[in-house]
Amino acid sequence: MTTILPDAAIDALLAQDVPYGDLTTDGLGIAGRPARMSFAARAGMVLAGTEEAARLVERAGGRVLRAEPSGTAVAAGAVFLEANGAAGSLHRAWKVAQTLVEYASGIATRARRIVEAAPGVTVACTRKNFPGAKDISVKAVQAGGAVMHRLGLSETLLVFPEHRAFLDGPPDGWIADLRRKAPEKKIVVEVGSVEEAVLFARAGADVIQLEKLPPDAARAVIEATRDLAPPPVVAPAGGVTEANAAAYAAAGCRLLVTSAPFFGQPADVRVVLGPA
Repeated sequence: MTTILPDAAIDALLAQDVPYGDLTTDGLGIAGRPARMSFAARAGMVLAGTEEAARLVERAGGRVLRAEPSGTAVAAGAVFLEANGAAGSLHRAWKVAQTLVEYASGIATRARRIVEAAPGVTVACTRKNFPGAKDISVKAVQAGGAVMHRLGLSETLLVFPEHRAFLDGPPDGWIADLRRKAPEKKIVVEVGSVEEAVLFARAGADVIQLEKLPPDAARAVIEATRDLAPPPVVAPAGGVTEANAAAYAAAGCRLLVTSAPFFGQPADVRVVLGPA
């Protein structure tokens, strides 16, 4: 993968952490000493954000010797990034680069676990990433082998109950109206029961998003709508994790929508920084 953040964003990250120089490194008089730095996985993980970490080192004045690409699965103890340069440069990049890789790799690792739990099923992550971190979050999701469910409100048609609270009349009418206004878009409707799912599927929805419904409910919706031509895509959402992904796949679901990769512990990266 390539770097997803432009240099201006990389520089802004450095400026947040080192706005007026490194008081400790400069005060000790070691900023000009030759140094070497390595990043290693403390446990097995799927890497993400390594390109951005490498660019952080470069923008701080260091030289990257090696960086494994995002999407690479590494074992505990594996070194995946090495750099050298002046001690001041490496200290400047150290924590920002480490933290970025840890958070991004945590997302990628959790996404990969869900993908591997349900082979042949598309795992799509929602837009519930931390505000301001969309670029890295999307890259991490993709590094884990998942895709994005929707990148934002401007991209897709997803009708929530909160939208329907303002609508009058049967769903056939407003679904047909949406299709006229955006004929190239799929119409996704979120539902909270099997009955709602069947109702909106028969009204013409392309995708039925099941909010926190269990696998047996997903199976019931698939069976009740398989006579439609074409039948809707039935996509469980809310509460989908690596623990239940296989059960949804066994129920016949081919698309799983989840926010789980965004929430959890960061990956654990060991950094060694010392004299070259």
